[in-house]
Amino acid sequence: MAIFRQPIESEGRTIGGAAERFPGFDVLDEVSHWDAATAGVVLSRLGPCPPLRFFSLAEEAVGRALFDQLLDQREPPRVPVLEMIDARLAEAQTDGWRYADMPEDGEAFRRSFAALDDDARRAFGRPFAELEWFDRADLVQSVQQLRDTDWHELRADRVWSLWTRYACTAFYSHPWAWNEIGFGGPAYPRGYKNLGVDAREPWEVADVTDRDPVGRGDEIEQARRRHAEARTRQLKQADPKGPVGVGDRLSESQ
Repeated sequence: MAIFRQPIESEGRTIGGAAERFPGFDVLDEVSHWDAATAGVVLSRLGPCPPLRFFSLAEEAVGRALFDQLLDQREPPRVPVLEMIDARLAEAQTDGWRYADMPEDGEAFRRSFAALDDDARRAFGRPFAELEWFDRADLVQSVQQLRDTDWHELRADRVWSLWTRYACTAFYSHPWAWNEIGFGGPAYPRGYKNLGVDAREPWEVADVTDRDPVGRGDEIEQARRRHAEARTRQLKQADPKGPVGVGDRLSESQ
């Protein structure tokens, strides 16, 4: 049975108006090759988002800013990550497991959002959602760097795992993200026949860059370190007698 698409605003776009790595590729061009159930699931992710049912207004503000930070979503169009996570939590659709030393996922989100907002108010005097981009980055990075130590009576690495697991699951289930990475969409029922390195199906498009993702990751990590060093110098210049980093500023305020 043929599947006919209804016009969808902004379909086939990549996130934030980013330059196309796969020019002309639109995973939604393949919708007629999916079965009705699959097409319905995928296309529903492009429709209007329902009202939030799990997060409060205060939690929504923190969560939206946090997930944009984690996924580098700086401008429209954005994948509605917060709404997708909210729907999962409202329906208790968790990963089916949790760390023994962590609360249930929904409660862990609530507590970690409140903790992040508390850190922002103590370090910068404003809620997390009102901070500048790089100030938010400092706070989020400080949680990641705590690793297996406690952060507001939660293990920091457990919180980091929770945030990134849910954020990445939501983000990479969306067609805009698929366009960004050149993913051809569901394999059922047509399937894939050209398997192997640099082997593409007729509907797939070659990446316009040939950069090694491992090497690119190293470049990003080096840039992150340079940014952290620059931010430390900036904070020290702004307040020479005060602490030189977010972690120190938070410790001093406690």
